[in-house]
Amino acid sequence: MGIGVSAGYALPGLANALNSLSVGTTSIPIAIGLIWMMYPPLARVRYEELRKVVHGSGSRKMLSWSLVLNWLVGPLLMFALAWVFLAGDPGLRDGLILIGLARCIAMVIVWNGLAQGDSEWAAILVAINSVFQILFYSVLAYFYITLAGSWIAGQGTAVNISLLAVAQSVAVYLGIPFFGGMATRFYFLRRKGREWYEKKLVPKLAPTSLLALLFTIVVMFSLKGAAIVTIPYDVLLVAAPLLIYFVIMFFASFALGVYSKLDYPKTTTLAFTAASNNFELAIAVAVSVFGLASAEAFATVIGPLIEVPVMIALVNVAFWLRKRYFGVVAPREVAPLSADGNPGAEPRQGFGGGEVRP
Repeated sequence: MGIGVSAGYALPGLANALNSLSVGTTSIPIAIGLIWMMYPPLARVRYEELRKVVHGSGSRKMLSWSLVLNWLVGPLLMFALAWVFLAGDPGLRDGLILIGLARCIAMVIVWNGLAQGDSEWAAILVAINSVFQILFYSVLAYFYITLAGSWIAGQGTAVNISLLAVAQSVAVYLGIPFFGGMATRFYFLRRKGREWYEKKLVPKLAPTSLLALLFTIVVMFSLKGAAIVTIPYDVLLVAAPLLIYFVIMFFASFALGVYSKLDYPKTTTLAFTAASNNFELAIAVAVSVFGLASAEAFATVIGPLIEVPVMIALVNVAFWLRKRYFGVVAPREVAPLSADGNPGAEPRQGFGGGEVRP
């Protein structure tokens, strides 16, 4: 983060050079970083066991709570915070609402992996959110920004978001790594076998995901390095409600998982999929609808700059909560439950490639 901000501020031409590497509203460097960042974790998902996972213990609670948190609670909470903190700044306010409506389908894979959540359930919830996003993002944007805005202030902002634009964003940032990971797994399982895949290939792929995360962070922060330094007040205006949003969504979701007696992997997956947002979609929509220089676009760009450090901090919070509520002392001492909901005796791969044993 520090390197990115410093580079963006000290080298003004760097941001212009990175912006020139774009196709439409998609930044090629960020897209490459995000796609590769998600590819190794998605290659580790046991797709052949997803049917068992969906029918396993706690599946109804996971699906029900996830849909309620992502498509009712999350958007409504961000809408309320946007009006409380930014009622007098319609541009930043509407940009914040766009972030709240974009449920996470990308970087949550990494946060979930770092916190050692349930990778199979993360893939399931991300897939469900992607479908709901295509179907309902435009509808919810019209409701919260145009209709609800007119009810509160007497005049809402006209929003016209095409389903095609949303589908394209989902296809790029989720479809490519998702199907790439799936193809990699089935190809090498057939050619080399499970043991070679789990013990040889996955440990080599896993560290590259973290390198891609670091690359993406540097690029994102360098793009707005000058703005962060020169207009920090606007950054703080957007940061305050975002910080409150992430914290409330994470702790509320985690509490629901504990209350519903879900195990730690499922609980932390529920929490991170509810607390994270799809900033790639929010940025693309804000730029295409309101323009690159708009306040709405600025707010959506600030979103990931706040989300990244907060989510990394919440990974550590998740480990502390695991020790507090699940009786686990060290992050790698307990294996996730098997697909049928029973304690797994088979060693599984941790996010960094190391074995997680029961």
